Amino acid sequence: MEVDVKELFSLKDKVALVTGSTQGIGKAIAYGLGKAGAQVIVSSRKQENVDETVNEFKEEGIAVHGIAANVGKEEDIDKLIKETTSKFNALHIIVNNAAANPEFGPLVRSTTTAFDKIMDVNVKAPLEIVKKAYPYLKHGGGSIINVSSVGGLTPEPQLGVYSVSKAALVSLTKVMAKEMGRDNIRANVICPGLVKTKFSEALWKNKAIASAALQKLPLSKFAEPEEMIGIALFLASDAASYCTGGVYTADGGYTI
Repeated sequence: MEVDVKELFSLKDKVALVTGSTQGIGKAIAYGLGKAGAQVIVSSRKQENVDETVNEFKEEGIAVHGIAANVGKEEDIDKLIKETTSKFNALHIIVNNAAANPEFGPLVRSTTTAFDKIMDVNVKAPLEIVKKAYPYLKHGGGSIINVSSVGGLTPEPQLGVYSVSKAALVSLTKVMAKEMGRDNIRANVICPGLVKTKFSEALWKNKAIASAALQKLPLSKFAEPEEMIGIALFLASDAASYCTGGVYTADGGYTI
């Protein structure tokens, strides 16, 4: 047996789209995929954030292109996929990382407005992105990586609708894997635990919540965004060529 391990994890000549990639987990994953050789498309709602991230990545020697898009809007999804595929005529890797959670509190106090926004961004957008990118993923052999949450496996207190949306994303990933496998498209889902990002700061900056959460963690620490790079790189690369429909926790042992 002769295996080039470096080549196994290389993303040279691959085009990777990462949504919600100007901060937090998405930015870390985009950086990691770029460092592994992929041409990375970074995207988020605000053009200034996209430009800042593009410039930062270019200084690191990463081949990067930026597209501002709100994935909660179908017209923006159209723009995102059309601009990506017209520029590169290829799309091999999609990381659906963009997420929304505009409310924190008991389920009985949730609003239909917040529910619709959460579902549009966390569930509908990944589906629409994959549907529009499907011909390119099918042509080149693709890897879909959906970023869910441990809340999608075990409901999180005060995050009811968000947890429901992330559970739906886990199920959606499995459907993608089952339906698209014969098209040489793999679909897997990452379920991070509590990662120290701006998105989750209401949790890890709250001393009472943070203390209670840490007591449940065998690794006794919250994750940094960069700690999500390894699992994403694995799933994006040929190293995971026989992995599809998988649910991968990166949670410090929280779900044990």
